[in-house]
Amino acid sequence: MTVIKHKAQRVGIFIDTQNLYHSAKNLYHAKTNFGAIVKDALDGRTLVRAIAYVASTEGGEEKSFFDALSKVGIETRTKPLQIFVGGAKKANWDIDLAMDAVKLAPRIDTIIIVSGDGDFVSLVEYLQNTHGTQVEVVSFGKSSSSKLIDAADDFLDLDLNPKKYLLSFQTQGGTRMRNPRRLPPPTETQ
Repeated sequence: MTVIKHKAQRVGIFIDTQNLYHSAKNLYHAKTNFGAIVKDALDGRTLVRAIAYVASTEGGEEKSFFDALSKVGIETRTKPLQIFVGGAKKANWDIDLAMDAVKLAPRIDTIIIVSGDGDFVSLVEYLQNTHGTQVEVVSFGKSSSSKLIDAADDFLDLDLNPKKYLLSFQTQGGTRMRNPRRLPPPTETQ
């Protein structure tokens, strides 16, 4: 399929915050610059909505992260972080993200899923086949499902220019570098 991008194209962006946070942390020992990602994914088109799905903690230490997302035009949907016996933590947003994308699909031309999670393959196929929606995926390719990449109409691989999409990164000598013009980092729960 040919990917169509023009200024009048209405776009919805759905961000699996946990997926990108953990990919950046595990691949680059850094935190994600969601503002830069949304800007490049949008590529000059008309943003209808950008929604980040995030977990909240009882302590509320993630508030500055939520505020930073809002400042760059990203809505936040929050749910409490679940802590399981044994200490495992989870805030699964996959179904909610999928439902929001399905609900918005009739009103937008392109849906951008910011995640490398292969669980979204069925969503991509449904949106394309049922609504005729162009579906793009944005994520770190090294930690993305190849099936998700193949299903998407377009793929923006953040690994091709990781410095642009990270708040801080590990250099060859192990020194941490930070760009102060970018969003503050999320808390460890993000």
